[in-house]
Amino acid sequence: MANDFSGLGLSAKVIDAVAASGYTKPTDIQAQAIPHVLQKRDIIGIAQTGTGKTASFVLPMLTLLETGRARARMPRTLILEPTRELAAQVHENFEKYGKNHKLSVALLIGGVSFEDQNRVLDRGADVLIATPGRMLDQFERGRILLTGVDILVIDEADRMLDMGFIPDIERICGLLPPRRQTLFFSATMPPEIQRLTSRFLRDPIKLEVARQNSTAETIEQRIVRVSGKPEEKRDALRRLIRGEENLKNAIIFCNRKRDVATLARSLERHGFSAAGLHGDMDQKSRMETLDSFKTDKLQLLIASDVAARGLDIPAVSHVFNFDVPTHAEDYVHRIGRTGRAGRSGVAITLATPSDGKYVDAIIKLIAKDIPEVKLGGGSVERSEATRTEERSEVRSLRDGSGRRGGRGSRENATPVEAAAVQETQQPREERSERPRRSARNDAPRNDNNRSNGGEKPAREPRPQHVEGIVADSPFGSDGPIPAFLLRK
Repeated sequence: MANDFSGLGLSAKVIDAVAASGYTKPTDIQAQAIPHVLQKRDIIGIAQTGTGKTASFVLPMLTLLETGRARARMPRTLILEPTRELAAQVHENFEKYGKNHKLSVALLIGGVSFEDQNRVLDRGADVLIATPGRMLDQFERGRILLTGVDILVIDEADRMLDMGFIPDIERICGLLPPRRQTLFFSATMPPEIQRLTSRFLRDPIKLEVARQNSTAETIEQRIVRVSGKPEEKRDALRRLIRGEENLKNAIIFCNRKRDVATLARSLERHGFSAAGLHGDMDQKSRMETLDSFKTDKLQLLIASDVAARGLDIPAVSHVFNFDVPTHAEDYVHRIGRTGRAGRSGVAITLATPSDGKYVDAIIKLIAKDIPEVKLGGGSVERSEATRTEERSEVRSLRDGSGRRGGRGSRENATPVEAAAVQETQQPREERSERPRRSARNDAPRNDNNRSNGGEKPAREPRPQHVEGIVADSPFGSDGPIPAFLLRK
């Protein structure tokens, strides 16, 4: 493996930009991939987020793009990412490492106006970074011609599979010139992904970086046993946050996006500087939230694995797992957000009685015990003031979202309101949590995939008798009421 970037074949402009960024030694995936990319070979790179994967294709692409010129509406290269955040992260890499270049980079993601994107495309884009849905939208509008693409990058392919983007990927590949270079990256290689590579790649070089299964020694890990009741978990989290003397900032992970919204609202109500990051936010709000967290204007960032995947925030003092991740590898990636670059960090996991098998899987993967810390003598005692405040919080959300046709109807209920109603045992409101999906709207799909702990809808409640009419009858309010439903 090369000891520095100068031996990989990169141009002087790229090497200078890398040195200015403070990096001196390439990671495993960078050392393996960069020479092959410069030789115009197709690549299958099996690597996790956090291994330096992005730079392994950004740096050689910058070198290759130093010759040639972009034409209007005909991008020279195309990079496909599953989420807005990952696409924005790649765009930041091009800005950082391409500062010595005069390349045009276009970012095509949901939440940004078509007009702004069209202006960049009309000038000619050397690099087009896009999510599949928005890219196809622009193609169908006649704003993009794909016949000039020399390099295609498909990033996070297994996440694309989880989110249902594979048909879009297949269609996009069919629109591109057959004689192109394809760089394919995925953390895992399920059969569906293998079929995709065999169909669209030509004699690829396969590179693999060992799966991360260890945690940094600079991270102090703890487990706190808590009750499974949501309000008690939230109270335990607040007490833990207040009890950490050296807490500068923290990322708090939830398994589901509706819990992200609920927890963010709860922490705000209790006076914390907190905000959520989830798939229902528009792009402007997402970027503003991330910028506030990076610049220390926001102390607590609550996120799901999907929303936080690919984020590069080096100085995070604490990570809290509000939910134990269902996949042990996710634990390693979550707590790896702290303790970076030699800094010390703290990772605290809240574990309920039903989380035992997930905790055991984590301990087995990292091959070390995680110390258990008792909170308040081993149980979470809540004061009467806290109980009253929690009841008021849930009641205020329920009052606005529990009636048909009012502010809390299915069309108008926010994720926070829907989650609060779910918590007060009104299962039918859970359906308001599901975002409307369209064939070309990739944002709402970001957190709804099987890797993110999605669960089946709760059972419908029994019909209620209201003055001889069954409310919410499956037979319709205007139809006859079956006799068996009217029996006492």
